[in-house]
Amino acid sequence: MLSILIGLILLMALAYLGWSIIWVAPLAAGVVALLSGLDVYSTYTDTYMNGLVNFVQKWFPIFLLGAVFGKLMEETGAARAVAKKVTQLIGGKRAILGVLIASALLTYGGVSLFVVVFAVYPIALELFREANVTRRLLVPTFALGAFTFTMTSMPGTPQIQNLIPIAYYNTTPTAGPIIGIVTTLIMAVGGYAWLAYREKKLSAKGEGFSMREKTGASKDDESSTPNWLLSLVPLIVVVILLNVVKLEPIYALMLGIVSIMLINVKDYKKFIFSINEGAKGSVMAILNTSAAVGFGAVIAIVPAFDNITEWLLNVSDNPLVAQSLAIQVMAMITGSASGGMGIALSTLGDTFYNLSQTTGINPEVFHRMASVAAGASILPNNGALLTLLAVTGLTHKETYKDVFVVALVIPTIAVIVGIIMGGIGLV
Repeated sequence: MLSILIGLILLMALAYLGWSIIWVAPLAAGVVALLSGLDVYSTYTDTYMNGLVNFVQKWFPIFLLGAVFGKLMEETGAARAVAKKVTQLIGGKRAILGVLIASALLTYGGVSLFVVVFAVYPIALELFREANVTRRLLVPTFALGAFTFTMTSMPGTPQIQNLIPIAYYNTTPTAGPIIGIVTTLIMAVGGYAWLAYREKKLSAKGEGFSMREKTGASKDDESSTPNWLLSLVPLIVVVILLNVVKLEPIYALMLGIVSIMLINVKDYKKFIFSINEGAKGSVMAILNTSAAVGFGAVIAIVPAFDNITEWLLNVSDNPLVAQSLAIQVMAMITGSASGGMGIALSTLGDTFYNLSQTTGINPEVFHRMASVAAGASILPNNGALLTLLAVTGLTHKETYKDVFVVALVIPTIAVIVGIIMGGIGLV
């Protein structure tokens, strides 16, 4: 277990200091393998690379098309047009609220977390520019809107973190509605209050918006801003095809890209630059994420990993505490909410279901607390966070303090409140 702890601390510390996760992750995995008595070479070439490659195989089309979609939205001015309209509706100084609402609606609508990042980022960038809000708050705003309450606690959310427990507890996506609503309010209201406080504090220090990456279009050319209704069409196309037509994300994003190009055909000269830049950005984003996934794969084969699950099962006489802690710790170690939940429930799910029958605690409570605990796990090695950093061009040092509060501390408070509610019979 010490080897796992040392490897995890090494990975998080180096990532926080700004060292590339692409080589830090295999280095940390090698340390874990060495200290655990595993063959370092075969662990890297087989276990680590299999974990990395499997993630790339599953998600690269989404990363590629999502990045191209986002870049086209940005360079054609479509994102700017939508952002200006959102600014008019919610107020020029409420950029954080606008991005939070957009991310939450898309996630609750069933759009993949990775797709949300790529689709909303260009609009978020323009909203923050209009309101002169520092870019360092982009990442925690996305994390709050897409990686917390709409992913885990809101009853009925179609995200995988809310669907995995169904098979173990014979429940439905709306399981534990009262606990779900209360924990949602804790995360949403608490997280937004923190971000509003941080925005005010950073603004008072004179820290405003600054642009770093090179782009092919002029951001200040107001005359080139397209009609906001037409600019909204590609986003609507993607959301409807995903959630109403139930089309595969790959096809939905492809058709979204086609709709952007058709609507902005007069700007065809920008297409090559946008597609090339989007493609290049997608490679870096997916490598950052898959590198961390490979580390999680190595952790899962370490012999001591079974000891961790046994210890977590016996950590408390309260089965809700044991389950929540087991899932939260596994999600932290693997850098994946769904991965950590999958490992914990595949190992202990039957045990917890039986405990629900003997203790009289409603299985819906176990379901809801499993989901909420899985989301309260974002450490620096989290795959979704690494994707966000790669897309936004920001670093752990700039953003993790706020991510830690809105995506780990406050969700953990929600877990504690949910356990108390479940213990007194509220569902």
